[in-house]
Amino acid sequence: MAASLQNVAKVLCRASPWILHPVRQYQWISARTPSLLPPCAPPSRWYCVDESPKEGDTAKNVSRYVDKPWDYLESEEYIEKYGTNPVWAGYRRNHKGSIPPQKTRKTCIRGNKTCGNPCPICRDPNVIISPQNVKLLQQFICPHSGIPYDHTRTGVCMKQQKILNQAINTARDQGLLPFQIPYVDFEEEDYSNSHDAVGCTTPSPSLVSGDTWYKWYAHITPDEKEVAKVRKTYKAYLKQSMVLQ
Repeated sequence: MAASLQNVAKVLCRASPWILHPVRQYQWISARTPSLLPPCAPPSRWYCVDESPKEGDTAKNVSRYVDKPWDYLESEEYIEKYGTNPVWAGYRRNHKGSIPPQKTRKTCIRGNKTCGNPCPICRDPNVIISPQNVKLLQQFICPHSGIPYDHTRTGVCMKQQKILNQAINTARDQGLLPFQIPYVDFEEEDYSNSHDAVGCTTPSPSLVSGDTWYKWYAHITPDEKEVAKVRKTYKAYLKQSMVLQ
């Protein structure tokens, strides 16, 4: 039977070479697992069909805190997992060598693939960034300066850090997070009129017709060549009496 199959395969290969590949594939599989396949009638094509996701798998991926993500921080599940510590406390990224990288990952999830050690936000699907999730945002803000922590300290990937900064700014615009404005002590000297630079302006002198504002300006004689050049340039915009002069 095997010899007849080889002869048929040679003839078909000469007629159409693309038929040889499934036959060789069937022979290779039949040689490895002879008990699983029938001895004849090799399949014409081989298909690779992905397994369809089950209903239970899709339900696990979707968090039940999507509508109200702030409820997760008050739940027993969060307390058992993190206690009173913030989400990023105790996180350490896996890296090669003894010196950690200076920057975090660009993203932890690429398509359907997740890296081996995702960041504190990507590893827990129940941790959802939202401007209304104030308790989560406060974990990433310094209580003394009011500045968000750098991603090198918290270990959050760059993608989640960008979303986190946008949520903090939105929460501050909506009045959910307080602003910390630095206090400036204003002194009276800065607003006094006694200084020479900001003193009172002297009253204008009584001008007589024909006198200039500054006395020294009357003694200046302009250059005739420069005056002629200016008159020539702006001839179309000058009055007739000025041009004749």
